[in-house]
Amino acid sequence: MAVVLGIDPGLAATGYGVIRAHAGRFEWIEHGVFSTSAGDHPGSRLLQIADGLRALIERVRPDIAGVESLYFTKNVSSAIPVAQARGVVLLTLEEHGVRAEEYTPQIIKQAVVGAGQADKEQVGQMVRVILGLREVPRPDHAADALAAAITRFNHADAPGVQ
Repeated sequence: MAVVLGIDPGLAATGYGVIRAHAGRFEWIEHGVFSTSAGDHPGSRLLQIADGLRALIERVRPDIAGVESLYFTKNVSSAIPVAQARGVVLLTLEEHGVRAEEYTPQIIKQAVVGAGQADKEQVGQMVRVILGLREVPRPDHAADALAAAITRFNHADAPGVQ
């Protein structure tokens, strides 16, 4: 069985989800967010994300990781902090030898829901069903991270993962 970490990067809230997977079967381990305060210095916020992720990696020892890639909308300035958080996530995973692959939101939605234009509620509901949870994982960033973990496992190419 592989332990798979999913990450939905963001400066205010970086969602994470951890699952155990084998042969298309999934087991929920944990999920949550690393939250930072808008009043903190940007460098401090990035360090908080890195520290939280380091502690999580050391605790759950993931084999692989799936990261939601940057999605550009019309407001490019709001994408910059997300890109910074994404960079910290990728660096921290690499420092710990966790092979990460990135997936667009559309690929993740397609993998989990079957439709690349699914809304957040549909993604959350399918994550709940796939992982056998009683309730939809909250907040949305954590549900998206669990979806990224499911996607990563289903696209896994690492030896011994499936």
